[in-house]
Amino acid sequence: MKKLLFTAAIAVLGFTSANAQDDTNNTTGGFAQGDIFLSGTVGFGNETTGDVKSNVFTIAPKAGYFVSDNIAVGVKLGYTSWKGDNDGTDTMDANEFAGGAFGRYYISPASQFSLFAELGVDYTSTDDKLNDIKSDGVSAGFAPGISYFVSDKFAIEASFGILGYSTEKADFDGAESTDNFNFGLNFSNISFGIVYNL
Repeated sequence: MKKLLFTAAIAVLGFTSANAQDDTNNTTGGFAQGDIFLSGTVGFGNETTGDVKSNVFTIAPKAGYFVSDNIAVGVKLGYTSWKGDNDGTDTMDANEFAGGAFGRYYISPASQFSLFAELGVDYTSTDDKLNDIKSDGVSAGFAPGISYFVSDKFAIEASFGILGYSTEKADFDGAESTDNFNFGLNFSNISFGIVYNL
């Protein structure tokens, strides 16, 4: 599938709700065992080269639960749509659905500022409508991040992927898998979120 050379994210939004067991110790925000959080991302990017235009839209909600003061586990869903045209003629029309699980380990989660490391695994199903090709894949990734509560209710969160592996195979006889392994800081994989703590 064609990859976009340039993708500009105009919105990456996370919403988190946490119900602390002891609100008296939660004066600057933060998380504790038993908290539940909801978050997600929304992104849009486009590329124009001459008469060729490409657009990508992504939405990916996730939910997690703190099984201990430092460890959270959860599930996530995702939908991505790619569309492109060359002077009115379709060059790309595909979508991808994803579902997976993740785990996070937090350093000082109950404080105003905390660090976390996230490990996630996803299953993806892609439908290339223009070429009538469907494919399935599995991916895994590691992403460190930071969370900072600017008040009792609001926090800013950022994470970036530095290690990832994915494999994808088309759903027809004789198809070969495409395997990717990535390591290193890629600034296009940085996501920012606004966290709201109820």
